[in-house]
Amino acid sequence: MIVLSAKDIKKEYGADTILEGITFGINERDRVGIVGANGAGKTTLLNIISGEESATSGDVYVSKDTKIGYLRQRDEFISDRTVLEEMEDLFKDLSDMEEEMLRVSHLASELSGEDQKEALERYEELMHEFEMRGGYRYKSDIKGILSGMAFGEEYYDKKISMLSGGERTRLALCALLLQKPNILLLDEPTNHLDIGTLKWLEQYLSSYKGTIVIVSHDRYFLNETVTRIFDVTRGRLDIYEGNYDFYAQRKREIREEEMRAYQKQQKEIKRQEELIRRYKGRGTEKLAKRAASREKRLEHMNRLERPEAEIGKVKIHFKEKFKSGTDVLFGKNISKSFGYGSKKRELFSGVGFDIKRGEKICIVGANGIGKTTLIRMIKGELEPDEGTIKYGHNVEIAYYDQGQRLLNEQNTVFDEMKDDYRLYTDTQMRSLLGRFLFRGDDVFLPISALSGGEKARLSLLKLMLSGANLLLLDEPTNHLDIDSKEVFEDALMDFPGTAIIISHDRYLLSKVPTRILELEKDGLTEYLGKYDYYIDKKEEIKSGSSYLDEMGRAASSAAGSEAGKEAPAPKLSAAEERRLKKEAEAKARREKRELEELENKIEELELRIHEIEEEMCTEEVLSDYLRLDALGKELEDNKEQLSKYYQKWLQ
Repeated sequence: MIVLSAKDIKKEYGADTILEGITFGINERDRVGIVGANGAGKTTLLNIISGEESATSGDVYVSKDTKIGYLRQRDEFISDRTVLEEMEDLFKDLSDMEEEMLRVSHLASELSGEDQKEALERYEELMHEFEMRGGYRYKSDIKGILSGMAFGEEYYDKKISMLSGGERTRLALCALLLQKPNILLLDEPTNHLDIGTLKWLEQYLSSYKGTIVIVSHDRYFLNETVTRIFDVTRGRLDIYEGNYDFYAQRKREIREEEMRAYQKQQKEIKRQEELIRRYKGRGTEKLAKRAASREKRLEHMNRLERPEAEIGKVKIHFKEKFKSGTDVLFGKNISKSFGYGSKKRELFSGVGFDIKRGEKICIVGANGIGKTTLIRMIKGELEPDEGTIKYGHNVEIAYYDQGQRLLNEQNTVFDEMKDDYRLYTDTQMRSLLGRFLFRGDDVFLPISALSGGEKARLSLLKLMLSGANLLLLDEPTNHLDIDSKEVFEDALMDFPGTAIIISHDRYLLSKVPTRILELEKDGLTEYLGKYDYYIDKKEEIKSGSSYLDEMGRAASSAAGSEAGKEAPAPKLSAAEERRLKKEAEAKARREKRELEELENKIEELELRIHEIEEEMCTEEVLSDYLRLDALGKELEDNKEQLSKYYQKWLQ
């Protein structure tokens, strides 16, 4: 069943045509990903679908009784509320109904006869509607969604004005998921999410009963969540039935087919033109007629346009002016905290690392754990509370700041580059800017007027020209479109120097790193591989199946932190190995027993909830408002407890 469709959508801003001839149909429970370069019109298309903008021409159809929920890139929260108040306000109609039920319940206790009967009937109607609309579970739903999006109880009383930009984005996503619309429109939902939260969101969306339309540059996320791709390119829409990897492969194949056809035709055109030239050169009437005939056929040929898929890509090549020594960076027992006294907050401690020339190190970890702080300490902007950071021979650092705070907002694009790189002529600088898609009058735009993606491209150009041999990159792919991300990743892999990258981009993590370092409160944990290896090892550690291996690695890591480099794990005695093996087996048995007990509790609670719901529908209870009220409260408590058990069971 089609729930959303569009026919011949066209959108113009002045003389510029953003979208043209956009036609599609989306079925119930479809998972659609919208991709395209920055500025292609993806957000404009979402705005038209949601009704926030009108198309210049064409029509959008939404099926009857369909509710659309839209996650924008900027939230619209009232900042003087707390996190919990903002979420509970979404269910104000249910809380009002709850108060009305309480009022009717008290009224019934003071009445008798027909009046009491009418009050009880009204109470029954309210209770039925309250239950049907999720009144007995909305509070546990709020806590479950907040927990999944990394808002623990410590956030409940926190003012929204005190939240970071990333936290506000996550809260906006919570608000949308709680409303459970029939169609979810999500514009870059993965910005500011750490890996754990991303995985939770993917699992949630995979079980979502409605239709989902996602604008995203996160290729891994698209692979996990969508089954159709809408590609918006040069104002047109092409549809691919599959996930992102299928789309990328098929688009590449189509372009290759088109390029072969174009080149074949061009070869034939040149052959015909050469024959025409020869025929005319002979000067005979017969050959002149042949030449005219061939010219006429060439004129009527349906000439293919050169495929443009590769046009408009950023061209990035990182080079180093000179090599560093083999030892690039060394850290030992580094710790950092902020605040004083009772408000002091320790970010991390015991951090140690030893980084060699040519390595590509990716740092991951939960939001707020201190990854950017660690990078800034390596750069020399911040001092560690304890520990030391040492640089190797000939190390020159360049830094990419995810907030683009290193750009001068008052400068034009051209002036920003000329201020730092005066040896380039104006012509050379404009040529370099053109490689990063700043063409024509774009180079005279003020930086304050640039989009996030344009600022990211400008920062990468400055990084490319720096000639540094150690790149410190803080979420470098956040604002890049997919084509730019892929070019950037290839350039990073070809870079002969060293790179330390903070990233939650799992596609990048699957492609670039030689090592992944996970930052936690008590130090760095090393994973000698890419993203899949990192995830597999974390699962093994979590399940306890690699308990002995991890004990050896922990000992090695601790020794490495002390010595500034990884040391071999000490060999355990046979008795020690037997003891550790028994501990691991005991731990596995204990976890299995706890899981079985949890499942039994869930089964008991589900049975009790069913019994209460049946009892509340009996005539005897419906006429006893006190009993009805008590059962309602017990039902709500049980459902809230069941939700907690479910969360624990999932963990």
